[in-house]
Amino acid sequence: MKFIKKIDILIIAIILLSSLIFWGINRLNTTASPVVAEIYYKSKLVKTISLNNKKDITFSIPQKPNVIFHLYADGSIRFEKSDCRDKICVRSGKLNIVGESAACLPNEIILKIVRKKGDSPDDLDIILGK
Repeated sequence: MKFIKKIDILIIAIILLSSLIFWGINRLNTTASPVVAEIYYKSKLVKTISLNNKKDITFSIPQKPNVIFHLYADGSIRFEKSDCRDKICVRSGKLNIVGESAACLPNEIILKIVRKKGDSPDDLDIILGK
């Protein structure tokens, strides 16, 4: 007795192909618009950085000079150094896609990647998980 039939393989292939197509369309839509990085301190926007500088920059915000950010020439940004104990923010890596974010909770800093012209009505308001 066969567990997998030819029709099962066809259905799985169609699902995989359609998911790849939708992923590609979503990826093109999010990368086509110009993006900026927003840095929040205690839930207040303190700095907006364009990711299209095409040069490496290292900087910090005046509220927390011990937290250092690195903006790369490829259009990505990350936490470079932090004085917090756990360093989860530093290990979060480079961010460059709309919707990505990283946080340094002990220092109350959030780094978000957003569209330059603000949110679109089609964007998600919130994502809930279990």
